[in-house]
Order: sequence, then structure tokens, then C-alpha cells
Amino acid sequence: MGLWVFAYGSLMWRPDFHYEEAALALLEGAHRALCLYSIMHRGRPSAPGLVLGLDKGGCCEGMAFRVPAALVKHTRAYLHRRENITHAYSAVMKPVRLAGGSHAEALCFLVDRGHRQYAGALPVERQARIVRKSVGGSGRNIDYVVNTVEHLRALGVHDSALERLMTALGRGPVKAKYVGLRG
Repeated sequence: MGLWVFAYGSLMWRPDFHYEEAALALLEGAHRALCLYSIMHRGRPSAPGLVLGLDKGGCCEGMAFRVPAALVKHTRAYLHRRENITHAYSAVMKPVRLAGGSHAEALCFLVDRGHRQYAGALPVERQARIVRKSVGGSGRNIDYVVNTVEHLRALGVHDSALERLMTALGRGPVKAKYVGLRG
């Protein structure tokens, strides 16, 4: 049968797992938010960075990747190590609408609001301060944010919260034609 995986952050531009198909996808009931302190990948325990999570409410445009059946177990294990090493997310299956109008159940990583790393909705100025200075095992926090936004822009997906952050970081806004799946 295989497995669809919904990507909304770095998984979009660096999935690092084998997939047979990729498509723009829309998840309803959760939105992309820079709402998790990162103590490993984009920060350290003494100076946490910020990473994206799927938080309750709204909708999120991203990518869905279809993993072949033979690689599902391996891919789930890899994604757990990469995305959920500190258990800040709940891995759940949710319906997504794929480009072209079809639907699929996809593995989604929803943020756990009760987790100690949950930052909630921080003011954009505070986000910018954290993102500018944080560095973790996967590199600079600002690179993570910029790569994600540039990938969203290339896909024709507009994320107003991340665009406001890019402006605060001196890297936006961009006049682009957005053609995402919303609406």
C-alpha cells in the first residue's frame, strides 16, 4: 500500500528518504508555526533555536511524499529519529488533499502543546532574535527558516507568518504569484 508523508518544513526541501511520488498537499485542522524550541538540530539546551510544528487550527499547504510499501517501516523509523527524537510531536495519520483534487491519508507530525519545548505564538521580533543567533547540530537556525520560506515561495505557497519573519530578518517580502491549494 505504501505511506504518504506530509511535509511542511525542512522535510519539503530535504526529505532524505526514498519516495515514489511527490505532490503539493493541503492539510486542514493544523497550521505551520515556528512554535517549538530546538535544542538539538537548530539550537542547544543553553541557547534553543526555533523550528516549525503543525499547531492546532487553520490549514497548512505543504508537500506529500508517497513512500513505497517495502520502505514504510524503514521510513517511519528514520522519521522518528529525525523529527521526533525528543517526543515533541505526535505522529498521526490525517487526510490531506493532493494537487489535482485527490485525497490521501498522510503521516503528519503534530506539535504536542504540553511538551517542554513548545514555545507557542512568540512575537515576530522575539522569533527573529532567536533565529538570528541560534545554531545546532544541523546548522544555523536562520538557514533553516530561509530555506523553508524560499522553498515555499518556489512552490507558490504563501505563509504570511513566515513572510513577516523574513521581513524582520531583512529577507523579504517578495512579490510573487501564489498559486497554492487553498481556496
